[in-house]
Amino acid sequence: MSSSRRLLGNAFVLLSLASIATAQDSGISEPLARERAARVSNVRYELSFSIPNDRNAAIKGHEAVSFTLSDTSRPLLLDFASAPGGHLRYAPASLKTGENRLELDFDAGDGPLNRNDDFLYTIFVPARAHEAFPCFDQPDLKARWTLSLDVPGGWEALGNGAEASKTSRDGRTRVAFAQTQPISTYLFAFAAGRFSVERAERDGRTLRMFHRETDAAKVARNRDAIFDLHAAALAWMQEYTGIPYPFGKFDFLLVPAFQFGGMEHPGAIFYNASGLMLDPSATQNELLNRASVISHETAHMWFGDLVTMRWFDDVWMKEVFANFMAAKIVNPSFPAINHDLRFLLQYYPPAYEIDRTDGSNPIRQPLANLNEAGTLYGNIIYDKAPIVMRQLETLTGAGSFRDGLRDYLTRFSFGNATWTDLIRLLDDRTPEDLVAWSHAWVDEDRRPTIATKLQVSGGRIARLTLTQRDPDVSRRLKWNQRIDVAIGYRERSAEAFALRIEHVPAQLFGASVDVAQARGRPAPLFVLANGGGIAYGDILLDPASFRWLSANVSRIADPLTRGSAWLTLWDAMLGGGFAAPAALDLQLASLPRETDDLIVEELLGELRTIYWRFLSPEERRFHAARVERVLRECLDAAKTQSLKGAYFAALRSVALTPPTLSWLTSVWNGDEKVPGLVLAEPDFIALARELAIRGDATVVARQIERTKDPDRKAQLAFITPALSSDPAERDRFFESLRDVANRRHEPWVLEGLRALHHPLRGVRSDRYIAPGLAMLREVQQTGDIFFPKRWADATLGGPPSPAAAATVRAFVRDLPAGYPDRLRRIVLSSADLLFRSARTK
Repeated sequence: MSSSRRLLGNAFVLLSLASIATAQDSGISEPLARERAARVSNVRYELSFSIPNDRNAAIKGHEAVSFTLSDTSRPLLLDFASAPGGHLRYAPASLKTGENRLELDFDAGDGPLNRNDDFLYTIFVPARAHEAFPCFDQPDLKARWTLSLDVPGGWEALGNGAEASKTSRDGRTRVAFAQTQPISTYLFAFAAGRFSVERAERDGRTLRMFHRETDAAKVARNRDAIFDLHAAALAWMQEYTGIPYPFGKFDFLLVPAFQFGGMEHPGAIFYNASGLMLDPSATQNELLNRASVISHETAHMWFGDLVTMRWFDDVWMKEVFANFMAAKIVNPSFPAINHDLRFLLQYYPPAYEIDRTDGSNPIRQPLANLNEAGTLYGNIIYDKAPIVMRQLETLTGAGSFRDGLRDYLTRFSFGNATWTDLIRLLDDRTPEDLVAWSHAWVDEDRRPTIATKLQVSGGRIARLTLTQRDPDVSRRLKWNQRIDVAIGYRERSAEAFALRIEHVPAQLFGASVDVAQARGRPAPLFVLANGGGIAYGDILLDPASFRWLSANVSRIADPLTRGSAWLTLWDAMLGGGFAAPAALDLQLASLPRETDDLIVEELLGELRTIYWRFLSPEERRFHAARVERVLRECLDAAKTQSLKGAYFAALRSVALTPPTLSWLTSVWNGDEKVPGLVLAEPDFIALARELAIRGDATVVARQIERTKDPDRKAQLAFITPALSSDPAERDRFFESLRDVANRRHEPWVLEGLRALHHPLRGVRSDRYIAPGLAMLREVQQTGDIFFPKRWADATLGGPPSPAAAATVRAFVRDLPAGYPDRLRRIVLSSADLLFRSARTK
């Protein structure tokens, strides 16, 4: 090839001038991906990047991409966002059948490089690699990668491959990495910066942790637990799959204010630092969530990395198996935890949060172009899908299910597969019709409405019937699922009140089912269709069961049944069948006697939602002193530091009365302690934010001064205008978000938005709703906020009012033709609490 140079955007490309033409196909469409996958194979990338000391200077890159081409009758597109049309177009004359090698010099695009003054890290998911360098940016053109980085002296670097060499000269360091196994472009990753490195040996494997934490005591307190959890997850996955860890070395990076909980790059997992480096005040859920995210990302090494979906319409497959396996992996590390209860409380509420709304979406969604792949992510694939997978495991049997997964991983190792491929393997192992089952659970949206009909005669159950109804009456869909019905009785022989729970199995696959095993039993106090924590749907209680549970739920001794009853009552409150003040009274009466930490944290979350979203300002002021008193008493009585942390976090989030605010200020000043609770820097930052929103104008500046961690200091400085009591300052902060450069740190932006829309801001925050929603499309297109729903949630999380609800409805009503339906659904699901609470006003 000629060594002529031609400027394409900001890229210098070593190509023949005649081989390039402007491509018109923006993004990576499914037809383009299919066409290339049929022609291109055996892809290899050799990449090098030179990272300058100045974060504003361009990162220079060089690339050699090799591949086998089976058909040269048509042009070939190489994706590169800086090129006209987003592609480099190679004419047939510049290509040959068989092996091809292209060499390119380029300036790397900044968008997915997450550059800071003294560190950077890449995020190429779902299809952002081509925003940084030329490539075939689709998941089914896996490649082997060789990488070298030239970085400022004193920086550490990591990538997917093992470190092959490291040399220093003239104030620069060059790190070369060994070639990887075949992985997709979205899984290719590297990071470099001023990182500290912790090393550990577990089961004969060296693990390395890169981080920026400045608190040595915090690192020492967490490091062994972090390494142990990774080792346990690796051992469990190897045992379950029968396949050794496929990617050789194992490093991970803890990123301050990372966009996600974690990202599963093989050999170089990235995590949100705050989720792994926990403080002494960490709650039980935070400890469990740390174990879960580590297990989730480790499980991805097999599900997603070893076997990858062919196209991003099946992105849910890698996420469901990561979450489903994580739920299994975590159990042995926490033997004292009721893991059935945790599964219920971890997955059902966030899944219901979407599935009960007009913005619900199917688990598997069509995707025409990868430039919209980010809109597929959300609670449905992360939370509903594991519930659905548990139902599938129940239908097929645990042994057959595992054997099918082993077959799937072996057949498609280092390749790609579809949901249909997996269903075909599992369908051969069960008499159930998995194709029909998959249609209802995976291809369609919403959840069934499951009603209980109880007929009693002569003091005994004459008939117990479960019915299901599709909320979309035009479909009349039926969901096939196993159900564990709980029936509650009072023990007559006991001197004091005692409750006995009997569990009765049922399978609901048609419009209704008679629960035969319940017939002839004594008339119960209540019947709960989801008493075993298995049934998925809007569970409607019969009147007698609702009356008893809404007054006596805390009397249920079994935590799983009690937790399920609380979720059912919460649905009743949201549906208007249980008044919000009455639900609040029940929570306040139940919290002091609640013995399970997981249920406590669920109730505290529900309490905060009622307090801020379903009470009027007048009702809130009326209830404030009682709410604070109960939480303070529970805080004092809590036996564990994790439970004290949960109560303290709830108390600071709802505090309104002068005595409680004065006490919290004294705690922040260090004049008072919280008995039995050790607070760390993030706790004081969170407390400063809450006090600032309540009018303390000095606390944020003082907190910035005393914050030692530079990354936390920078984040607090960024959101300071959003915390201001001056409306003009808050307006300027919102306007600054129109500039894409100010949206680079997703967690910072979302925290600022939540401060703008705090319910204490009153109706003034309504002014940000319409422009915030108008920015949603641009935010999705630029990818600065990876999960567009988080932007919508923060925008619509303010004080509920009919006017705010009307603004959202008008926005949805007036959407232009061609507006993405998934974004419309996101707006509707994010607005659901606003719509419901506005109706109660």
